[in-house]
Amino acid sequence: MSDLFGENTKQVQTGKDNRPLSEKLRPKHLSEIIGQDQLLAKGAPIYEMVQNQSLASMILWGPPGVGKTTIARLLAKEAGYEFLPISAVFSGVADLKKAFETAQTYQKMGKRTLLFVDEIHRFNRAQQDGFLPYVESGLVTLIGATTENPSFELNGAVLSRARVFVLNRLEDDALSELITRGELAFDRGGAFDENARKALIAICDGDGRYILNLVGEILGLKSGAINEDDVAKFAQRKPQAYDKNRDEHYNLISALHKSVRASDPDAALYWLARMLNGGENPLFIARRLIRMASEDIGLAEPGALAVTIAARDAYEMLGSPEGELALAQATLHLACCPKSNAAYVSFKSAMALAKSTQGEMPPKHFLNAPTKMMGDLGYGKNYQYDHDVEGGVSGLSGFPERMGQPVLFEPKEIGAEARIVPKLEEWRRLRKK
Repeated sequence: MSDLFGENTKQVQTGKDNRPLSEKLRPKHLSEIIGQDQLLAKGAPIYEMVQNQSLASMILWGPPGVGKTTIARLLAKEAGYEFLPISAVFSGVADLKKAFETAQTYQKMGKRTLLFVDEIHRFNRAQQDGFLPYVESGLVTLIGATTENPSFELNGAVLSRARVFVLNRLEDDALSELITRGELAFDRGGAFDENARKALIAICDGDGRYILNLVGEILGLKSGAINEDDVAKFAQRKPQAYDKNRDEHYNLISALHKSVRASDPDAALYWLARMLNGGENPLFIARRLIRMASEDIGLAEPGALAVTIAARDAYEMLGSPEGELALAQATLHLACCPKSNAAYVSFKSAMALAKSTQGEMPPKHFLNAPTKMMGDLGYGKNYQYDHDVEGGVSGLSGFPERMGQPVLFEPKEIGAEARIVPKLEEWRRLRKK
């Protein structure tokens, strides 16, 4: 382990280097990167590229602090490329032009260029298209880093020319190894007791950069053994990895919705709490709960819709935090309800059928005949007033005459919806007559 740090350890101990600990201990070889074996271990795709000394353009997609920039830098070093970094946050058209001119200079010198674009999703569509000629010609090998879903944020043309590799949020073992590296850099092995290590791992939420910098701050200011209380005093709390307008927003609402659909009240309550803790607008959650009541529960428990609307009204009356309990109650109710998507499926089928038969007229027996001419044309002919018919159902079809009797609604024998099944079978039998 001492060879891993070398002079860096001395810099930390003597205080001559004011860089964050994550920068001081940045790996010098791909083999030192932890937590991304699916890409870097022997036989993995990026490992094989380096072995062949030939890199493909790629997009590195993953959360903050998992090694995207470090991997790009070391790929250039170990595969024999010139490393040319730019940031989409601070760069514009002029910076791109200058980068490509530099790459042309390298090419004339017989050198290959790896163009690393950090936060590549922040470039607009036109700027992303600007990469394509230079990638296709082989002038640059493009490596883009992003925390956002590439399929949403990047042009299809860029994605078709680059492989997308997913970097994992760091697991507990990897984070524990980073804590150990930080301790050794300060020559204070074992400084954090077991509970302190667990607290650090819980706080950092898989972010290696954050945990290293926090370890460096604590070790630089606190002597002796470090316990859980010490960690709490220094750390306070890491900002939530949640952006209400981006990928995490959609991931969490999807998890909430599908936990409800799966009848998992524990998971549904957890994802609700995650969204509220992350600063999500509670009324957005309320709207989605109302949608779930119709999409996934429907007539299997008709009262679910009323419960979710009441929860929204309760939140609007009480606000946070009191009103959040109403959202929790509605979430638990939905998760525990019987489920049916019959209303959702039948409505989609009806919309598709309506679109393809937009010009069809209603059946004449369902049309009013306020004039003699309309009566002569058959409007209202043979109409039967259902309330006057035995059983309350006449058996008349409500579809256009040329369409027959399509079946759109197929209730499930679940919950309250099961009571509809025999009645509907009888009504359809009458219409077939």
